[in-house]
Order: sequence, then structure tokens, then C-alpha cells
Amino acid sequence: MAKVFKKTSGNGQLTLLLGKRDYVDHVDTVDAVEGVLKVDPAGLDGKKAWIQMACAFRYGRDDLDVIGLSFRKDIWFQYIQVYPVADHKPTKTAMHDTLMTKAGDQGIPFTFNIPTNLPCSVTLQPGEEDKGKACGVDFEVKGYVAKEGDDADEVIEKKDTCRLIIRKIQFAPDKAGSGVSEETSKNSISVTASIDKEIYYHGEAIPIKIKAKNDGSKPVKKIKVTIDQTTDVVLYSADKYTKSVVSEEFSDTLDVGGSLEKTVSVTPSLAANKEKKGLALDGRLKDEDTNLASSTILRPGMEKEVLGILVTYKIKVTFVAGGGGLLGGLTATDVTVELPLTLMNPKPTA
Repeated sequence: MAKVFKKTSGNGQLTLLLGKRDYVDHVDTVDAVEGVLKVDPAGLDGKKAWIQMACAFRYGRDDLDVIGLSFRKDIWFQYIQVYPVADHKPTKTAMHDTLMTKAGDQGIPFTFNIPTNLPCSVTLQPGEEDKGKACGVDFEVKGYVAKEGDDADEVIEKKDTCRLIIRKIQFAPDKAGSGVSEETSKNSISVTASIDKEIYYHGEAIPIKIKAKNDGSKPVKKIKVTIDQTTDVVLYSADKYTKSVVSEEFSDTLDVGGSLEKTVSVTPSLAANKEKKGLALDGRLKDEDTNLASSTILRPGMEKEVLGILVTYKIKVTFVAGGGGLLGGLTATDVTVELPLTLMNPKPTA
């Protein structure tokens, strides 16, 4: 039997069963969430059993919810009356059959269809002082006992709920575009940088081809390559956070009147950025390993606000001319060319 993920309510009346935690966004469709809620009707005391799925942006710890110190905004949610059985009669699937075998006679199947315009799961990496706080976009499936499915005035006790966090993830498309090339010229130093592919996978080395000619008055002392991650929190503010995930220097020089052609290789990774607070990561389940957040893929006509968090990457190749700036910063004589970068997970083999 395939692995089953389950969570039981504190009072033992509900058990939520799912066959997987990762649901793939295929651009045109998203994997359906097929599960089973096991219900013991003996202790419902006239109430009903419900199942809800929600996509939310959240910041804060669960234990602070009751005193209002956490922020949560539902981007989308849907709830279904499971017991007594009402209008929801999902088409039975092999996944349902597997879960029903585990749940027994009290199991009731359900299916949620995730809209295609919702964001993928994203987590913002907490700092040391923020351990235990959840910040980002997540998806939650929750079973609960209540008189009504969505009554703001009804208090639902924690012992009457069971919940599992799931992930909505996106893989790189089968057909990706060709690479990109950009060029710039400043102070009579011309620089061209290019990459061979539109999309690179997490953990994959990125070769950057560089061509340059120095017709200026100052020699180039070194080449600096950075990759910046920009996280745009569009849900509740216009906050943008830019973090460098790669910063490497190469000792190549370029004398006045000279030219240069070379390829440098860099690899962005979470392992090299574990201490950077606010870095966007692909949504994580508890302390499972994850990676840098995948680039957000916008479909035509999508509202950015619905996405909650947008993640983009940019490669910068800088030719440092003269003596360099104060504390190693850039100066007016430096020349920088920028390339857009898309980072994603590869589609797993069947």
C-alpha cells in the first residue's frame, strides 16, 4: 500500500487521510486533492463534520493566533459537508480506494479541485529570533466539527479539528525557450553576457558566457558575478526584498585596448544561504529539506495580487574598473550587464 498521511483530532472523532502532500500545478490544470475523512458520529452531539481546504498568506505562530499577534489572510478557501453526507459525491478514484481501505467503514471520500490561478507554496526563511514562525503562502486541508461550515461567530475548539499542510508545486515545462543574451556599454567598456537556456534547475551549475572590450581609459581589475533573488510581497503591501544568493569574484583583468572572452560557472543554492533572513524558499513541510523558491510563472491575465508572493531572479555581471569603491562597493566607472534567470524544479521521471 502507498504511504498514507493522516492526522486525528484531539477528541478522536475525526481522522484526515491523504495519499500525498505534493500537488503539481501543470499550468492548465492542478492535481486534485483526493482524501478521506473518517468520522465517528457518536460524539458529534448534533453537529456536522466538515472538510475545508484553504490557501492563505500567513505570518506568525499558531499559539499567538488567540491574542491577535499573527497575520493571516485567506487567498482562497472551500468547504464541504462530509457528515451527514450532503451534495458532495466525488467520483471515486484509485486514491480514494486506497485511503478507504485504511479508514474502514467510517471513511467518507472527498475531492478538492484547486483553481489554476493560485500561487505555489512559498516560505520566507526566518531569522534566529523568529524560529517557529510561519511566513509565506501555504495550503491546508482541515477536518472539523461545527454546526455550520463557515460561521464567523461559531467557536471551533482545537480538539474538534485535524489538519495537514500540503504543497502546491510547479515543475519546469517540457519545452523551454532558448537562452538570453544582453549587452551594455559604459565609459567605452562594452560587455556582453549570455546563458544557453531559459530555465535552470535548482542545484544546476549555470555557465555564463562573457565577452568584453576595453576602449576606455581605465583597466578592469576583476569581474564580479551575482545572482539576486527578488521577493515581491504583493498581497498586503508593495514590499520588495532583494537578497543575493550568489556573489563570486573572478581575478581576470582587462587592460586598456584589450578584449576578453571566457565562461564562468556559478550555482545558486540554499545550502550557501542558510543564514539569510527573508530569503524565499519553496514551501516546506516542517523541517524537511527544501530549496530556493522557484521563479513565479505568470499566466496571461493573472492578477498579481492573488499570487501573494512573486519570486524572480537576476544575474549581474560587473566589470570592476579602477580601484573599486569604498568597502568594495561599485563605482561610477564599473560596468554591469543583467540577465533574467528562471529557476525551477525538473519534472520527475515517471
